[in-house]
Amino acid sequence: MIDMREYYEKQLEDLNKQLISMGNACQKSIEITIRALKGSRQSLTWEVSELCDKICHMEREIEEKCMKLLLLQQPVASDLRKISSALKIVTDMERIGIQAGDIGEMILTGETDLSDSQIPLKEMAEETVHMLKDSMKAFLREDLDLARQTMARDDRVDSLFLEIKRELSKKPGKDGSAIDLVIIAKYYERIGDHAENIADWVIYSITGEHEKVKK
Repeated sequence: MIDMREYYEKQLEDLNKQLISMGNACQKSIEITIRALKGSRQSLTWEVSELCDKICHMEREIEEKCMKLLLLQQPVASDLRKISSALKIVTDMERIGIQAGDIGEMILTGETDLSDSQIPLKEMAEETVHMLKDSMKAFLREDLDLARQTMARDDRVDSLFLEIKRELSKKPGKDGSAIDLVIIAKYYERIGDHAENIADWVIYSITGEHEKVKK
């Protein structure tokens, strides 16, 4: 017969799998917006909307599992940090899903012509995907170095955002396309912030300390 601690550890393992699955869904939602920026808009509406609903559902399921784990038995300090970090991580991932949905809507309904533009918007978007991917790898492997490297990469996202704003501000009359592209870039910048938050919660789950406040 399985003992309580063994059962508890199995539940923690399942929690990790659910978090990785949610992270993969968030990553896919960003990648869809990148394809849309490159001109592939055909099925964007339902794909992003469907993923956003899926991510929200995953958040509720993971929150429920976390609460059950907290109530199941007195967690040791390391378990408590993992579970509390998971609760924070899913909140950031849910925000990523929503912001990817907002980007998708803007691409479909706004003016986002990149044909004659040299702004590094796709590079910025791809950087946020890498940040999210690495933050989840760091969580799965309990890799402090990778988590710290991921946090540092947010500076690159911020730098690209400022570059995009500077370039678009030079456009005559600040047309609708420029305004929409700045807003989309701001959404990607926020996604980068959420990926940085996830990496910081990974660090907290391992060490019991936050590093973002020290930056």
